[in-house]
Amino acid sequence: MKALFDPLVPRKVNLASAETLLEAGRLMAAINKARAPLEKELEELLAPFRQRLYDERVDMLPAEVRAVILKPEGERSIQEQKIADDYFPILRIDSGKINEILPEDVQAQSRALKKRLDEAVQSHPSPPSIPVFYTLETDPIREGEPSYILTSADPARPELKHVVKPGWPFAKEPIDFREGRIEAFADWLTAAENPLFARVAVNRLWQWHFGSGLHQQPSDFGTQVSVPVHRDLLDWLATEFVDSGYSMKHMHRIMVTSQAYQMASDAGPAFDASRQTDPNNEHYWKFPLKRLEAEVIWDAIHLAANRLDLGVGGASYTPASDSAIQRRGVYITRGYSPSRNVTPNFLQTFDVDDGREPCPVRTQTVTAPQSLFLMNSPEVEKASIEFANRVRTMAMDDLDEATTLLYRLTLSRPPTEKETRVAKDYLQGDPQRLRHLAWLLFNLDEFLYVR
Repeated sequence: MKALFDPLVPRKVNLASAETLLEAGRLMAAINKARAPLEKELEELLAPFRQRLYDERVDMLPAEVRAVILKPEGERSIQEQKIADDYFPILRIDSGKINEILPEDVQAQSRALKKRLDEAVQSHPSPPSIPVFYTLETDPIREGEPSYILTSADPARPELKHVVKPGWPFAKEPIDFREGRIEAFADWLTAAENPLFARVAVNRLWQWHFGSGLHQQPSDFGTQVSVPVHRDLLDWLATEFVDSGYSMKHMHRIMVTSQAYQMASDAGPAFDASRQTDPNNEHYWKFPLKRLEAEVIWDAIHLAANRLDLGVGGASYTPASDSAIQRRGVYITRGYSPSRNVTPNFLQTFDVDDGREPCPVRTQTVTAPQSLFLMNSPEVEKASIEFANRVRTMAMDDLDEATTLLYRLTLSRPPTEKETRVAKDYLQGDPQRLRHLAWLLFNLDEFLYVR
């Protein structure tokens, strides 16, 4: 299996347009031009002190090592160069160490130059960010190289006497690698004769619509987990998926038009017997209550306020509460960098994983920060105001019609007679109060849950 993937190498893909790249290059060149004379002046100021520290450290080395370090690099042997490389971290002079030996007047000059450097950078427009992502591609050279068995923890020490051919232990027929190793493996994996791929795929789709899959472990279809309660249904869906030519749209249509999906979650007294015999709803006698995902909540709020950008594709972005238009939640920056957590608080609050590990099933929690975001965040406050302004315009300041629009655009239903009466009593003929009614609807459970 490892030999299958040995030829793969990462490739950096630039998503920026040519215009963006040219603009970024132009602005960066201007910044570097402004920085260059100041950096040269700073380097000339600190160079004597850096050399002094370097000489002191070299003098502390053993005589044989000192002789290697003082020898010009071009005259060193391979072994001597290795010694120099090993001692490089010791001889490297960090800026903090230089500052410790600077006289006060030189420190003042250094601080002044650094301040001018910062001002020079800030005086120029920042270059636009260049969105990139990494993919894998097959290296034809590595594909032609043999693979070897590895029995040690060091991949650089293969067993050169034991060449291994690419393959997989489940293939019953000879493998045709003429179109490539990965292509052959993908064709085998998704072949109609392999029932596992289709079952896993339709189980994920079912989980998407119903909150949990027919098989409770979406990433483990082995023998260590329990058999699905509705195994026949899972098999039928897998067969239908294959017969439809692996059409996701076809499978979505089947699931959302099913009787199980169209049931309500708030089953009444008529279902008391089912509640007693099947308290976990394994047989879908009601729809399982399911909270919207974080991205969908974000989209629903800003769509109601008519400030959601429905454009497809493009770079990730970090939301700003003062933005006139917000992009869809799926494009919000997430993930992890070595220096900081870059997943916004909103996504973390509503249980989005940060992307460092695969997440087959998101955890669903009910926490105070979720309510606090919907009650107090600047995003929801601004969306409530713009939502109210939108319905006022649509209803031409008819408060009864505006109330109906508020309910339809948030809960996808008109208000009941009681809700209409309560809303009318609250508004008291004041259109300015519509913003508070909009805020209230954003905070209802009915807005957050598929019922």
